[in-house]
Amino acid sequence: TCKVGAMAAFDGETTDGCFAPTGQLEIAGFTTFVSYTYDPLTGNKNGRSISGFSIQADAKMRTCNTSGGGCPYDDFMKFYNYYGVSDYGHQWVTAAFDGKSTSFTRGNANFGLYGFDGREQCIKKGTAYMNVWMYVIREFEDALDDCKRDCIKCNDDPVHAWDEGVAFYTGSLEGTDGSGSGKLIHALADKRCQNFKTCGSEGDLVEGISKVNYDLFLEFVSGQESLLVGNCDAARVNQRRISELMAVPLIQGTLRYAYIVENLEGDEKAKAEGAVFAASVLPVIHAASPEAAETIYENMKVGASSTVFADVKSAFESTYGEIGVKCMDIGGLWNTGAADYYEGAAPCNDSASGGGGMGGAALGILIAACAVALIAVGGFLLLCCREKAGKPMFSPANGMS
Repeated sequence: TCKVGAMAAFDGETTDGCFAPTGQLEIAGFTTFVSYTYDPLTGNKNGRSISGFSIQADAKMRTCNTSGGGCPYDDFMKFYNYYGVSDYGHQWVTAAFDGKSTSFTRGNANFGLYGFDGREQCIKKGTAYMNVWMYVIREFEDALDDCKRDCIKCNDDPVHAWDEGVAFYTGSLEGTDGSGSGKLIHALADKRCQNFKTCGSEGDLVEGISKVNYDLFLEFVSGQESLLVGNCDAARVNQRRISELMAVPLIQGTLRYAYIVENLEGDEKAKAEGAVFAASVLPVIHAASPEAAETIYENMKVGASSTVFADVKSAFESTYGEIGVKCMDIGGLWNTGAADYYEGAAPCNDSASGGGGMGGAALGILIAACAVALIAVGGFLLLCCREKAGKPMFSPANGMS
């Protein structure tokens, strides 16, 4: 392990896995050794930083002027259009550190209204759920940019990028089976499922791995297999579903703290957690319904004068059909002591909310298709009845039978 650099002050420096300060390198293809000297504490650099995920977002996700590919990415543009800047995640975190206000087009936060407890939550959760969350999607998009159709032996690079997306979603602390204690989105999903009774492969338990993580890893594996054989279109379907599912724990987090703030006398810490969860998902909601996003923002923003859980819940539910999630994906806020949902916090009804990932256009097509099918069935039954009555709808032409 070689741990030096910015986090050394917090975790301590570890140079056991670093190159020695002086030595000789044997390089394949060369007959002589290469001597070197360096300072392990300053000469080792991290290839990536979490702040860099956001700072480089414009070049890697909007303009692609350095990375190439199919920019702008749809998911990123929802956030760019909402906040008005590409490095919204970095600006959020640095403003929280400084105790200052952001300068976004929408969704601003005045961190001067919070003390250390509130700002700490906005920094920690903003780092993971505003910066890392989007970079996960960027890695999947990068994989699709490099995908070569119908080519079995030329898709190692996109598969590598896809695997990086899974790694950034999961983090290194989860272990090989997801039973560890991570800090990123995988861990968040497993925490929130305990609050919303959406754990387990069926989504009906209050402990274990979340159903959304089960569903996501099915998409991860399916997408990887599609990339390996050059089925780029199938991998694109996986990527879109992944983006939809990744919003689930963010919605759950916002709902949980909306309820706590209104009904359980939530303190500054709880208010801040609600604010940062909302900030992490508001652009997705805004793309579906600006009105719903505004309702959620006014109730959950930093320094909100009041929070009405029912309004926040209703606003989210009004968009489920457009953003691709179901009521059963979100669940309801579960009261473990009473073995029941908190009052007013039970799961919604998918048929009423339009949940399930079917937007208005798709729903219209489905309705039209059903109507055509019903007309066809009705016509067929009418033909049968007329035939049995000896009064066929159509008679054979002369000379034909």
